[in-house]
Amino acid sequence: MSKNKLKDSEIKFTISLDENNVPEQIAWEADDEGKKSKRSSKAIMTSIWDQDDQSTLRIDLWTKDMQVDEMKVFFHQSLLSMADTLEKATGEKAMAGDLRDYCAHFGEKMNIIKSD
Repeated sequence: MSKNKLKDSEIKFTISLDENNVPEQIAWEADDEGKKSKRSSKAIMTSIWDQDDQSTLRIDLWTKDMQVDEMKVFFHQSLLSMADTLEKATGEKAMAGDLRDYCAHFGEKMNIIKSD
């Protein structure tokens, strides 16, 4: 009988704040096959499921230099990735498709994508 050994992986965010506690820099690093990879970013949106409270905790941060147009694209791509995750995690293809349809609408209204 062999026991499965759990593998730990770490994702770390480092937020540099100004004197008013507004993020100036966001850096993140993750273990990737034994190597640490450190990158900078202008924004993060993280959702964490609290199983005890049965609720979602959120961390939404963006730096002062995150442009409005960049934020619109960030939201659009985040919504699209949520549709992919919904389908993969639940098998809800129809609802994921509905969310993708909304993402197309969102992208058009935000002038991120051109309408057909």
